[in-house]
This record gives sequence, structure tokens and C-alpha cells, in this order.
Amino acid sequence: MTSMEETNEIGMAGEYGAERTTLYMGPQHPATHGVLQIILTLEGERIIRAEPVVGFLHRGKEKHGEHLTYNQFIVFTDRLDYLSSMANNIGYALAVEKLLDIGLTERCQYLRVIICELSRIASHLIWLGTSAIDLGAITIYFLTFEEREKLYDIFDQFSGLRMNNMFVRFGGLAGDIRPDTIEQIKSFTKTFPATLDECERLLTKNRIWWTRTRDVAVISKEDAIDLGLTGPNLRGSGEPYDLRKNVPYLVYDELDFEVAIGRQGDAYDRYLVRLEEMRQSVRILQQACAKLPDGPLFTDEARKYILPPKSKVYSGMEELIHQFKIVTDLRVPPGEVYVGTEVPKGELGFYIDARGDTSAYRMRIRSPSFTNLQALPVMAEGRLLADMTAIIGSLDFVMGEVDR
Repeated sequence: MTSMEETNEIGMAGEYGAERTTLYMGPQHPATHGVLQIILTLEGERIIRAEPVVGFLHRGKEKHGEHLTYNQFIVFTDRLDYLSSMANNIGYALAVEKLLDIGLTERCQYLRVIICELSRIASHLIWLGTSAIDLGAITIYFLTFEEREKLYDIFDQFSGLRMNNMFVRFGGLAGDIRPDTIEQIKSFTKTFPATLDECERLLTKNRIWWTRTRDVAVISKEDAIDLGLTGPNLRGSGEPYDLRKNVPYLVYDELDFEVAIGRQGDAYDRYLVRLEEMRQSVRILQQACAKLPDGPLFTDEARKYILPPKSKVYSGMEELIHQFKIVTDLRVPPGEVYVGTEVPKGELGFYIDARGDTSAYRMRIRSPSFTNLQALPVMAEGRLLADMTAIIGSLDFVMGEVDR
């Protein structure tokens, strides 16, 4: 539905000398990257107004978090940004662990960093491949998805699943990572930079790519901050805010890496930022694998929140009762907590209001995709209709996270 004011504008000549028309882009459209609808007001091919319409994929995840047990909700975090499931798991686990006041072993923290950075590369590869193919660069799609397959093979090795892995547990992980998997990760970090170089050779100085992204979807640093943007969309505008540096968690303060930033705040800068982020993730992975300490996966205090080995559950009454208590009656002490983590799309935050029950009294999720989508009207105004594909792609959102 259009407002009365907008309806009166339709068919009248505007500032560009053409009649105003309304175009509904989506919610089923290959370039909207999900079930997103954008109501475009046009003068000829010039965009006067762009209004995102969300909610087509709404699944009530926050309310699920208030009715399911804390353990049951882990699997729901997988389905937020399903391109980086385990990074979502870690953000939620850190929030609950803060309420439970349990620490993590050094080995667990390093393994979680490895999981986060593998997830970051996998997510950015999906973004690069799909954004490139939307603008006609088909070869990039095949290059990025080949590397993604290597990562998914690694995920499959240690979690048993390629996607929606649900590998994280309160106080640790579902299992340890084998030495041969660590060697496979090391091998990936040696070969992957060559693929990034090839992508850059094909895109960075490509005249068509430059024309389609340079000075397109520009947002200033001031506007990006005012709109609450985070991640590459904020850093592409020149603001070096990264939770891994600004509010360090896990063992990121023990690792050496740089925060990639842009200058122009356009689609081209955001492309360069994500490329550099993948390179920095490789750098982090190499350090984390080299420094990965031996030792237990769980602290002694965390073990009371961890399911016992299944073999012992079948043979011991104490372990059977322990499993029953964790599954049915894991109660979190009263308190409020907010924990934000730097996931591939920006700051993912979990707010939990606990009242000493088996589920949260209130659960709120700060999803970077939802917040970053606010920039679309600013980026689109005054651009051509053909630019919408580059604008949407440069924001890199997932509607499963927007319609949480």
C-alpha cells in the first residue's frame, strides 16, 4: 500500500523531468538475496525512494528463546545467519557462560577462534561469489565455491555436519578437533591466498566491476555510525571498529592482525574490506593453529554443564541422572547480560534476562543484517535502478537473521 501523499506523486513529473512510478522489487527476486521486498519510487530509471519491507521469513526466534531451555535454543542460533552457524553459537554460548560464571580452558578458546575465522572466510566467500555473479562475473562464483567446499569438508570432519553444525556447548565444544583436522586447516591457509589473488586479478582492476561498484551505494562514516552499522559495512566507510580489537574476547588479544578499513564508503571499498578480512582471517588461523595448546577442553566447573559421554550414560546411574538434569533442568542464575561478538556481517549481540529458570525470561538478538539493512534507503537514493543489484549485494545480509 502507498500513502495518499505518495499516490498523488505517481504519474506526476518530478525533479528529473520524468513521471514518478512505483516498482515492487521482490520478495521473490534473484538479486534480493532472500525474501526481501523493496518498494521503489522511480523517476524514469532514477531512484527517488527505496523502502525495504521485511517480515516474510519471520520465525519468532526471540520468543523461542523465552520458551525453550537454554540448551535447546543453541540449535536456533544456527539458523540466524546460516552461513556462519558456529560463530552464532559461540556468541550465544558466551552470553550464557557469563551468566553461569564459568570460564573456558585456553585450548577451548583457541579452538573457538579457529571456528570463528573459518566461518568468516566461508561467509565472505558466499558473499563474493553471489555478488560477482549478480553483476555478471561468473568465474568468481566457481572459484569461491570451490574454496567453500574445502571449508565445509573441514566442518564436516570435526562437527559431523556441513551446515547448521551446532558444535558449541556451554563451557566448551561438543568434541575436540583431531590433529589431522588441524593439519588440514593449516594446508588450507597455505593454498587459499592464491585463490584470493586470482579473484583480485579478475575483479579489482576490471573496468566493468569498477564501474558497477565505484561511487555506488556510498554512505559516509557519520551516517554509518548514526544508523548503527557494524562489520565491513561500517569499516568500509573508514571507521575501524571491530569487537575483536575494541572489546577483545576469547584470545583475540593474543593474536596479531589488522582491521581492514575503506575510505569512500562505496560498494567497491566494502569489496576490498572483505577481501582483506579474509587475508587477515588466514593470518589469525595460522597463529591460532601454531599456538594451540594441549590440555583439557573443559574446566572442572564447566563439566557440570556438559553432557557425560554416552557410553557412561548407558552404564552408570550417576551419569544418567547428570544427563537428565542438564537436559531437563539446567537453570541459569538470575541476572542480565549482553554479549556482542564480531561475526562476518558485523556485531551479533545476545541480551538475556535470566530469572533463575530453565529458559530466559527475555531474549533479544541484535542481528547485524537487520541493522545494516537500514542503510539501503540512504545508499539507493538518487542512483539508477540498475544499481540496486550492486547496492543489495554490497550490504551482505541474510534474511534469516533480519526476520529473526
